[in-house]
Amino acid sequence: MQWREHISNAAKGFGMGAADVVPGVSGGTMALVMGIYQRWIDAIRSFDHVWFGYLMRLQIRESFKHADFAFLIPLLFGIMAALVFFTRIVPLPTLLHSHPEPIYGLFFGLILASIVILIRESGVSGPRCFSLVFVGAALGFFIVTRVPVDTPDSGWFIFMCGFIAISAMLLPGISGSFILLILHKYDTILGAIGRLDFSVLLPFMFGALVGLLLFSRLLSWLLARYHKSSLLLITGILVGSLWVIWPFQQRVYVTLQGKEKLLSSTPLLPESWLQTDTLFVIAMMALGFISVLWLHYLAHKPQGQG
Repeated sequence: MQWREHISNAAKGFGMGAADVVPGVSGGTMALVMGIYQRWIDAIRSFDHVWFGYLMRLQIRESFKHADFAFLIPLLFGIMAALVFFTRIVPLPTLLHSHPEPIYGLFFGLILASIVILIRESGVSGPRCFSLVFVGAALGFFIVTRVPVDTPDSGWFIFMCGFIAISAMLLPGISGSFILLILHKYDTILGAIGRLDFSVLLPFMFGALVGLLLFSRLLSWLLARYHKSSLLLITGILVGSLWVIWPFQQRVYVTLQGKEKLLSSTPLLPESWLQTDTLFVIAMMALGFISVLWLHYLAHKPQGQG
């Protein structure tokens, strides 16, 4: 039974890693879709003074349990496997450029189903609930429709880029790589990784680490004390992100480090809903939608039910 859980967590990590490769989709979105968002945030938050105390006293077993490594290790393994698989074996970024509609169609269905589930579980009713969803949608729309701006290359700003990007990745509906593109630092970080330029990588990684530890605590605190309101805001952010996930788009690309990256998208309606290509995209949307509903059903099915 324990190995089945580890394999399941690795598979969920694979889904999160695949989402991180897709422009406009975040690993946080997939964590929410697969029902592990709260545990994922809590596991990150668990790296605190208590965990550090266990580590200093060489109480390895206690530190392992406190940080929920039984969940994190297979999850991180799945994320890394997805990043390698979808960049080296099946070049998903290339497919997104050559055949974007079916891939985005699949993710549109995934996100749309997760919105339906969140609305149902949050119990959206009354002006206050709808206003929170609207605020979240406006925030998500504002972020995903920004354009890159000129920014400095100094160490303090690279630190802030790491902090902001990793914080965005924790939020469903917001892509960390897209945030770097907005901040005009996607090519800088990508080039630094290729050159192993630690003068750039060290402040970026330090900023990402600080952002991960601090923002995960903020999210955990909000979910613990304002669970319904937080879910409604997250639902709104997902609604706003649908603007760039809609498969039929007029997409504008920018060339960075010799590779084309998505810069902006404007949703369109297909010329004909009965064309073979359009019907295939709709089928992918339906596949994503049904998959999430099925996964949600399995996750909440009563024990012992066939």
